[in-house]
Amino acid sequence: MKTVIIGGGLTGLAAAYKLGPQDEIILIEKEPELGGMASSYKICGYTIEKYYHHIFASDKELISLIEELGLGNRLEWLKGTTGYYFDGKIYPMNTPLEILKALPLMDVIRLTFLVLKARSIKDRTPFDEITAKKWILDTAGESVYNNFFLPLLSSKFGDNKEKVSAAWLLGRVQIRSNRGTKGERLGYMRGGFELLLEKMVENIRKTGGTIKQGQVSRIEMAGGSIKGVTLDGKLIECDRIISTVAPHVLEKLMETSLLGLDMNINYQGTACALFGLKEKIMDDIYWLNIKEDVPFGAVIEHTNFIPESDYGERLMYVTTYFQDPQSQLWRSSNEEVIELYLQGLEKLFPGFREKVKWWRLRRDMDTAPVYEVGYGKKVLPYETKIKGLYLAGMFSDSNYPERSMNGSILAGFKCAEAVLKQV
Repeated sequence: MKTVIIGGGLTGLAAAYKLGPQDEIILIEKEPELGGMASSYKICGYTIEKYYHHIFASDKELISLIEELGLGNRLEWLKGTTGYYFDGKIYPMNTPLEILKALPLMDVIRLTFLVLKARSIKDRTPFDEITAKKWILDTAGESVYNNFFLPLLSSKFGDNKEKVSAAWLLGRVQIRSNRGTKGERLGYMRGGFELLLEKMVENIRKTGGTIKQGQVSRIEMAGGSIKGVTLDGKLIECDRIISTVAPHVLEKLMETSLLGLDMNINYQGTACALFGLKEKIMDDIYWLNIKEDVPFGAVIEHTNFIPESDYGERLMYVTTYFQDPQSQLWRSSNEEVIELYLQGLEKLFPGFREKVKWWRLRRDMDTAPVYEVGYGKKVLPYETKIKGLYLAGMFSDSNYPERSMNGSILAGFKCAEAVLKQV
């Protein structure tokens, strides 16, 4: 049996990895490099992800895959320190004492209550119909919402911040609240996650899989079943197709009304800059959330997490999400976006511009769904009504209520299982 996988991100690679021993695999990726949002830059003898990445102790499928591929010795667990910038100052937010210094006492008490309540909720399904804003206001009050959550929701969802479901928020809190007294424990692969991608690709090829660069223009069907795909004007016949592209992209490849599914899933884009720096910017903060009028939502000083010695220079990400294709962050040139970021960084860190050695910018329009109220009903199944057509990706159940590398790997694995059940 022959399976074509559209998309060479983590989900497509995971599906190909699982199906390879049993199937003839053709994986198609439109970009020059594989990995999607997990792909890396190659700079001065080292690799560094185009988008910041780390993993959590609960990411069991990803951790198991790393070990299965013989990379367990590369996985290290380190302290991920966080901070909050407001009123012209950085406040560390890792220990109870630090949080007390940053927020009013009553806000800390209410925030603690909210976290404990969120962690006690096992079934998040009913909260899919409630906005995150309403649940926060009802649980912890307006001050906690305005002082703590509003800047986070604004930076992550922009104009859609008041549409986001409480189910997403609960999932986020449950993942991110697993802290010790010294901070959050996060995992990273020394040498970068590019090592994971390379091992997956190596195994796919060892089992006879083929990887092609190009853009699928059409999914071909006959008699309600999959026939193949058109790639660069040529038909590739196959028995099955796994599509990992966003629903609105799939609509350009086929008549999606035949699926009988709600494909109206809103996505948002990301503009993520990486700066090579001459010197350290923040004392001991890895991840800085920001309550300030700047054109980005977070600053991630990567070399405050992974030692500078791994790279020979300081590295910092600056990132934000955007929801509109007309956004300045999407329509402007790379140089214009970087200049916009530099102006904002100068407000936070005077003299920042002089410390910049080089920069890179990665922008994608479809980096994540907007987890709006009712999103749970839109989660797409792995198997569809069309014989031989399967779906997996950011829109799968494994990536809701919070997307992650683990969720993408698990989506590929679950889709492979769905395929194998029909063999």
